[in-house]
Amino acid sequence: MENKFIRADDVAQELSVSKPYAYKLIRKLNEELKEQGFITIAGRVNRQYFYERLYGAGKESK
Repeated sequence: MENKFIRADDVAQELSVSKPYAYKLIRKLNEELKEQGFITIAGRVNRQYFYERLYGAGKESK
C-alpha cells in the first residue's frame, strides 16, 4: 500500500529542487489544507493534494 503522505525528500526529487525549498512548498500546501479545516503533519503533505495542486491531476502519473 502506498503511503498517503509525501515527504520533503520525495518532493525535492520529484520537482528537482533543494530540500529546503521542498519544505517551503510543503508548509505552503499544509497552510492551504489547514484553512480548509484539515489536520496536517509538519514535513509531510497529503500525496493526492500535492499532485492535484502541482499537476492538476488527482493521481500520480507514472
